[in-house]
Amino acid sequence: MRIATGSITHESSTFTTVATTRDSFRSQRFGYLQGAQVLERFEGTNSAVGGFLAGCRENGHELLPTIYAGATPSAPAPRAVFDEILDDLLAHLERLGPVDGVLLDLHGAMVAEGVDDGEGHILSAVRQLVGPHVPIIAQFDIHSNVSPTMVEMADVMLGHRTYPEIDQEQRGRQCADIMHRVLTQGLKPTLALHQLPLMWGMNQITAHPPMRPAIDYLLEIESRPGIICASIATCFPIADIPDMGASVYIAADDDMALAQSCADELAAWIWERRADWQISMPATREALPTAEQYPLVLADRDDNTGGGAPGDSTGMLRTFIDEDLQDACILYIVDPEAVAQCQQAGVGACIQLQVGAKSTPLQGQPVPMDAEVISLSDGHFNYEGPRYRGLSGTMGPSAYIRQGGVHVLLVTRREQPFGLAFSLTMGLDPRQMRYVGVKSAAHFRAGFEPWAGQIIVVSEPCVHNAEILTFKNLGRKIYPLDDI
Repeated sequence: MRIATGSITHESSTFTTVATTRDSFRSQRFGYLQGAQVLERFEGTNSAVGGFLAGCRENGHELLPTIYAGATPSAPAPRAVFDEILDDLLAHLERLGPVDGVLLDLHGAMVAEGVDDGEGHILSAVRQLVGPHVPIIAQFDIHSNVSPTMVEMADVMLGHRTYPEIDQEQRGRQCADIMHRVLTQGLKPTLALHQLPLMWGMNQITAHPPMRPAIDYLLEIESRPGIICASIATCFPIADIPDMGASVYIAADDDMALAQSCADELAAWIWERRADWQISMPATREALPTAEQYPLVLADRDDNTGGGAPGDSTGMLRTFIDEDLQDACILYIVDPEAVAQCQQAGVGACIQLQVGAKSTPLQGQPVPMDAEVISLSDGHFNYEGPRYRGLSGTMGPSAYIRQGGVHVLLVTRREQPFGLAFSLTMGLDPRQMRYVGVKSAAHFRAGFEPWAGQIIVVSEPCVHNAEILTFKNLGRKIYPLDDI
């Protein structure tokens, strides 16, 4: 059978200073892909489309690509950009002619100007085009803000159940298998949603308690007779929109009452433990004396470029230098200006730099460094996996600098360290360091946790600091913003 696929993915922070432009979807991540380019890029990779393709082939179906449009998290997309991308997906879909099903790769936290519910808007448009009887199945990020419209327009929604999120291909295969059952075995999905008034904190690493028992509970529900699939969305908390919040969504076979009761059951279990999902985040300076094992990895959660932050806050760098740390490194600081100075000076040069905090004063103040340029790069590398396995990436022109015992990788493109691959191309092996700072909330763990002695999540001055965020559009009380 003929199954169409398309991807529009963007995690949109309504608080960041990083603008989203048309170029964001065309030069970032894996570029803007159309038609056969989509399958060529993602075949055999740990990606949603890679999973869709493998699953469709195993089940004897033809996967027909439309577009792939993905941008690094940043501010809401301009409406014209959003409309252009959606129109392109719809045009490709229409040119395919009649299809038997649609597999979509979406994020779940996309916002555009005038569109608080990006995925609901996309799903509504696809539904209008293909009609009420063509099944639509979509894969989502674990950090989705799920709306009733999304659930109404899709037949099945399936979220990642790992964080760090390394199960894209696996969930893609699961989506394809469900589609096969719908098309050939008479499966009739009914999809239920339970929205929680909960802003989930950073206690959501799925390999460890308290999040591991939540995933185990989800898997137990999914194993029950009549249940097709179950998902937890921990929410994307830096989006000031009415549907911001955690949720549970579950699909059952032609049994809405069963789907809803199971969603309500798991949601109640989550809500009873609402305080367990929150953690406190010290500053780097406060965290250093508490270290017990090394290498110590310090994760700057608020300046995580994977959440839309600029990636150039300087609180951690300033602390490393003030404390005269030895065998310490920071991955990465986004500073095109400093990179250009390093390129002009050349490898081996010792130069004076003002590093970081160029995007906004909310990121701190630039840090003066008397730095040696250790290496330079065009930023290209191959992901080592598990996240993005089989794909290539780029940090743009980059520089490895050192002042005393403090080593810093400067980059021009915003991306968090998913593993060691890029650092190693620069000649820096974080495993040889005693202190490792990363601009990442959790995705770094897939590549760092196996060798880290201890991991501490910290917070430094940033556009995403909780104490400076003002929510105006939630329309309801949300824990822990409100005492409920």
